[in-house]
Amino acid sequence: MQVEKFSVAPMLDWTDRHCRYFYRVMSHHALLYSEMVTTGAILYGDQDRHLYFEEKGPVALQLGGSDPTDLAKAAKIGESYGYSEINLNCGCPSDRVQKGRFGACLMEEPTLVADCYQAMSEATSLPVTIKTRIGIDDEDSYAFLAKFIDEISARGCDNFILHARKAWLSGLSPKENREIPPLNYERVFEIKKQYPALVIGINGGVQDLQEAKSLLQKVDSVMMGRSIYHHPYQMNDVDREIYNDNHEALTRFDVIMAMEGYITKHINQGGRLNHIARHMLGLFHEVPKSRLWRRYLSENMHKEGADFNVLLKAYQQMMGE
Repeated sequence: MQVEKFSVAPMLDWTDRHCRYFYRVMSHHALLYSEMVTTGAILYGDQDRHLYFEEKGPVALQLGGSDPTDLAKAAKIGESYGYSEINLNCGCPSDRVQKGRFGACLMEEPTLVADCYQAMSEATSLPVTIKTRIGIDDEDSYAFLAKFIDEISARGCDNFILHARKAWLSGLSPKENREIPPLNYERVFEIKKQYPALVIGINGGVQDLQEAKSLLQKVDSVMMGRSIYHHPYQMNDVDREIYNDNHEALTRFDVIMAMEGYITKHINQGGRLNHIARHMLGLFHEVPKSRLWRRYLSENMHKEGADFNVLLKAYQQMMGE
């Protein structure tokens, strides 16, 4: 069983294929998650729009749904697009997701989740994983989480990513659910101790790679989200710090230049620069005059005819060239 020690979290409206391509330029090894895609979007929508990607390396498809038959069909389709893992979302607390009877509310139905897992695992040769919270509403005891894991692992699931906060299914927005319920890393550590044979990953509030390395002393994998999105150049250190791969690091300018072909191809196919460049706004995070980079991009990447040269001009603005 291969364990992906580091991953970038699925983030709606953020971790699309363009964002992931940008990250892959900097890290060969990190597991990159898609945005959550519902089974309905895959079975009845534009599959290429939701599933097509060009980045190499390990990419996980996160599915949203609760019907075992539909999830099995979607998993099989995901495998045909070249994903390396299928993940079931049991952690999103948004009202829209709950109305579809998936996300965090599935923690109340571990037997259904086990049925979903089994259907997906029988439909695909890919590993199927579960991403969940550590509890919901007033059901936030260790026993509640352990029962959830017991029932699903009994069907064969051996990989769980635990967002180390409980979720409130009403009264909090998705953003508040990422911030207000307190982090409880100890709960995740306890689960790993009780289930040493399972792959247990941790997610929630991880700020940098040094913290990620520290957490890997106690769990099998670490997932980072918004801290990577706002400071993406951290991806340049992932292979060295997490995987002991000392391939030559890229400068930020190298990263920009490595995106030229991809950006030009996207624009030539009818796409727009901002589809990609919006994910690059944080590339110079904490670098002097980085606001000049962000400002120039923000003001120009949406314009008609904007192309790769906008990135070069933004860089020149920041460097005073």
